[in-house]
Amino acid sequence: MSRRMSYDGVALTTPVTVPYQRYSTRGAHWFLGQAMRTLVQDSGLVKDDIDGLCLSSFSLAPDTAVGVTQHLGLTPRWLDHVPTGGAAGLMCLRRAARAVQTGDAEVVACVAADTNHVDSFRQSLGSFSHFARDATYPYGSGGPNSIFAMVTANYMRTFGAKREDFGRIAVAQRTNALRNPNAMFKKPLTLDEYMAGRPIADPIHLFDCVMPCAGAEGFLVMTEERARDLGLPHVVIRGAIERHNAYAEDPIMVRGGWRMDRDDLYAQADAKPADIDFIQAYDDYPVIVMMQFEDLGFCEKGEAPAFVQSHTLTSDGSFPNNTSGGQLSTGQAGAAGSFLGLNEAIRQLTDTADTRAVPNAQLGLVAGFGMITYDRGLCSGAVILGRPA
Repeated sequence: MSRRMSYDGVALTTPVTVPYQRYSTRGAHWFLGQAMRTLVQDSGLVKDDIDGLCLSSFSLAPDTAVGVTQHLGLTPRWLDHVPTGGAAGLMCLRRAARAVQTGDAEVVACVAADTNHVDSFRQSLGSFSHFARDATYPYGSGGPNSIFAMVTANYMRTFGAKREDFGRIAVAQRTNALRNPNAMFKKPLTLDEYMAGRPIADPIHLFDCVMPCAGAEGFLVMTEERARDLGLPHVVIRGAIERHNAYAEDPIMVRGGWRMDRDDLYAQADAKPADIDFIQAYDDYPVIVMMQFEDLGFCEKGEAPAFVQSHTLTSDGSFPNNTSGGQLSTGQAGAAGSFLGLNEAIRQLTDTADTRAVPNAQLGLVAGFGMITYDRGLCSGAVILGRPA
């Protein structure tokens, strides 16, 4: 039985998105600054009220979070830098929540941003990890597309998934994105168009891949009492988990750390999978979305292909997934992609998701996944968010 302290009394509020750009000559600092300015303006706080900062970025180097404090004129008494890619948003949230509960900070800004100039993605891949640079690149493994091609092909062989099954995820998310003014992709996508997408690294094709872009996401963490006093719409944390280097004994990834801790997650929330009204699954590639459906208990291992065939994944469907369009149709602004699902969940549960709102949503699950090596991702996490009592 978990002895984990609850997250009672903590509020998430003020989701902000700095509009994405395909390419930008501005640096990550500029996008972080835009996010911080919007957080202050939208919350009604003054900058000095923000006494905690937790951030993530791939393109901030050689700076870290402490350099950003000087750049933006902040003087926090609590600081963290979380360089864990697609799991960073959930990890920032958990750390910020604990800082607020213990009184180490009263208001924590959680922000993530990255730039994307013409050559920055290649540079990021080149310095991503010693493992990739020294042990895989010399043998022709050219970044995440080749890694996920191997993971996807193995999943297809093992469980009988077809490209059409992955396509249903991508097509539904594009439908959701058409209702999101922040999404990069504005054109509908059909299953036939998905199937005709040019091959990238077999069996990965064009619409299985995210579009790198520049942008930022952020939100504030504070006590529920402070959020109410400020009149800010907010959500609360019902449960949260994270896990690193899970199932290292598996020859190639077919399951993630969510599976190890999902019982704890639902126990914290006093909920079960059937109680979840929507999911924001981390979606750098569709195969990982399928693994999350399975490992978070919505279906058994190997049943996700049948699951996506029998459910409608749009915001008005039977199993709403990635209601913003996710990274596959909104774009991947580097580390900010790990915040995308959190911000969308806050909007869903504070009735600010406009035409893509999930009807009568009370509980949402957000999952994260990051730090890809040759054959797996090392970081995973999930949080269940709900409306305040």
